[in-house]
Amino acid sequence: MPEPLHAKAGELSADEILDALREGRRVVIETEMLGGVHEVTLRIDGDVYYCDTPTTLHRHPDEEGMRTCIDRMGYGRRDE
Repeated sequence: MPEPLHAKAGELSADEILDALREGRRVVIETEMLGGVHEVTLRIDGDVYYCDTPTTLHRHPDEEGMRTCIDRMGYGRRDE
């Protein structure tokens, strides 16, 4: 299994995160939430995308759902 890709929230673009996921890598994002700094793990298992946060496991049925989550939660860099 490839090494996980570690980044801080906003360091990578959504495309870079999704490319790593397609390569079979997990992406671990360090982000501020719940009054502290936590890690969120993004991954694909089969056709389902997952965001494993400190409080819940989110499932997304397709890449577009994962992209929306990455953008909405601020895990990816916001290109203007």
